[in-house]
Amino acid sequence: MNELAIKELLYKMADDQLILGHRNSEWTGFGPLLEEDIAFSSMAQDKVGQSYALYTILHSLGEQEPDTVAFTRNAEQFHNSIFTELPNGEYDFSLIRHFLYDTAEIMRFDMLTESSFQPLAELAVKVRAELRYHTLHANTWVKQLGSATEESVVRLQKSLEHALPYALGMFEESPYEQELIDSGVFAGEKQLQEKWLEKISAIINETRLQLPDLNTVQPVLGGRIGKHSEHLQPLLNEMSEVFRIDPTAEW
Repeated sequence: MNELAIKELLYKMADDQLILGHRNSEWTGFGPLLEEDIAFSSMAQDKVGQSYALYTILHSLGEQEPDTVAFTRNAEQFHNSIFTELPNGEYDFSLIRHFLYDTAEIMRFDMLTESSFQPLAELAVKVRAELRYHTLHANTWVKQLGSATEESVVRLQKSLEHALPYALGMFEESPYEQELIDSGVFAGEKQLQEKWLEKISAIINETRLQLPDLNTVQPVLGGRIGKHSEHLQPLLNEMSEVFRIDPTAEW
């Protein structure tokens, strides 16, 4: 089994969870409703915890301690999709990102429960339970606001069209894609994207929203190979501030 291929897969998953976890945590104290303030804070905590579990597996494969890889790398060393690092914007964008991202994430972990790499398969079984609540939350609000007032539908539609090119970047293929598939570690980004598209289409069809034709949408790629937007490094600087003051602090 190609260890480099497994590490690349683990890094992009862990970095996605860590970065979006911190973005979601920025809603703490600023949610449009107390219920949503608490919900986004709770989901942020789950994502950071899941990133820690993935970094721990990486540590068992010879990588540095979870705190070190989380808080001492610069933007070019991160493998998260650009989608996760974008600023929160208004609530409609954060909700659409939550819906598109978490739908992909629960399907990724579902597929990984059958991974030939046992530590990842075992973690996937544990994580699925948390992600079911995340997708239930996202689906409920997208259905409700996507069929409510004219303003809510227009705002969500605009955010959906803005988010889709970035969301497609989640499925940027690994340089080891075929090796991961052949070795049974992961069934691949193409299969994941097909499952994701089927699921989000079904949810959106229950609303007044319209899913743009993905054949006309150009994916925003580069995050998986360290090419990020101008938004990531400032986020990393803020995220690592406590660690840089006291590297002995625990999560």
